[in-house]
Amino acid sequence: MAENEQSAAQNDAQNASMRIDVDLVRQLAQLLDDTSLTEIEVEDGGRKIRIARKAAAAAPVHYSAAPSAPGALAPLLPAAPVDVAAAPVAAANAVKSPMVGTAYLSSDPDSKPFVAVGDKVAAGATLLIVEAMKVMNPILAPSAGTVKAVLVENGQPVEFDQPLVVVD
Repeated sequence: MAENEQSAAQNDAQNASMRIDVDLVRQLAQLLDDTSLTEIEVEDGGRKIRIARKAAAAAPVHYSAAPSAPGALAPLLPAAPVDVAAAPVAAANAVKSPMVGTAYLSSDPDSKPFVAVGDKVAAGATLLIVEAMKVMNPILAPSAGTVKAVLVENGQPVEFDQPLVVVD
């Protein structure tokens, strides 16, 4: 029993002697931000510090239901007519956003869009860009085909799994 108490005391002494250089941790974290790295590891003698962050795409996205209108206002709102012909193009072949971000239809404001309705595209061709966390992510055509619809506008915020472009 005395050995266990002595071993526990030694472990406590080692843990108490470990000093964390908060400034170094902050500098390494800033270096991650500045260089877009996801991990940095530094070793100095017996001390080893590893700073890592998870990729943004790995974070789960949770949605909450929109608040419903109060029951007292429901009779005052006229029912909107439903126009089946105006329904958007079927999104069965739609290329969907892999992340939350901002959609851009061209590489810069002065350039023409990557694709337009009626364009023929090859597999792997850039359809648009989704910016997420200051990173421009090209959205590529999964297969060759014709652009049937562009479902977003330039500079529009997009959600995860939102249909962006229909390619048949």
